[in-house]
Amino acid sequence: MHDFFAGLHLSERSADIAVNLVCALLILLIGAWLAARLANFAQRLMGRARVDPTLIGFMRNLIYGVLVAVLIVMALTKAGVPSAPLLAALGAGGLAIGLALQGSLSNLAWGVLLIVFRPFSIGDYVRAGGVEGTVESINLMYTLLVLPDNREAVVPNAKIGGDAIINFNRRGTRRLELNVGIGYQDDIGKAMEVVRRLFEADARILKDPAPGVWTAQLGDSAVGLVIRAHTLSADNWAVQTDLLRAVKESFDAAGISMPFPQREVTVHQVAPAG
Repeated sequence: MHDFFAGLHLSERSADIAVNLVCALLILLIGAWLAARLANFAQRLMGRARVDPTLIGFMRNLIYGVLVAVLIVMALTKAGVPSAPLLAALGAGGLAIGLALQGSLSNLAWGVLLIVFRPFSIGDYVRAGGVEGTVESINLMYTLLVLPDNREAVVPNAKIGGDAIINFNRRGTRRLELNVGIGYQDDIGKAMEVVRRLFEADARILKDPAPGVWTAQLGDSAVGLVIRAHTLSADNWAVQTDLLRAVKESFDAAGISMPFPQREVTVHQVAPAG
């Protein structure tokens, strides 16, 4: 009789284990389907909110991964695995992975922040992470810059986030500054008038803010003038080089000298003894 009840108890326990395993499997299957639906729903919501496509894909996978991890814990608990040791193991594993990948996780975190807050966009000319170039792509781990000489620079996002970011064309306009010198014998007012006529002749130079020319310093061999003007970001370099050449040619035509530093060397010749 004892053997009969023991066998019956074993059968009931086996049935309970089988039922728990089936329930755990159903939790995984149905939960994975629901997790995918929820992740896709979040993806569509972010798309309607016009979130960056790179961030949308990352967030969708992150949501799905977290939900699947929760499902695995629930399924294992339902199957009879103690939850406390399981959670402790997952926590320890997560900590170990985090320590091993702390550099990558830092890049990932900064990549998300760069995509969300957008201190620069693709096509902007920036100085970031000690590198200056045009932004070609912004990824979750790194940002790709194209340097002026057409080299590519792959800059980790953590380095960009930990340094100052200078966006040269975010506001659409930039100021140029030229420093030129004229002779002490030349008319400063005449030189300034020549520069102002050059401002009016170049339509690329913006009227607001107004360009200007000022006396900057009295140097050793020349009176220093500083020329400042605003242009569209795309025109800045071309206007700067064209204006510098126009200043030189106009000063020459107006008889205004542009002296350069000179040194007088005196040679003392000592007659040989004897």
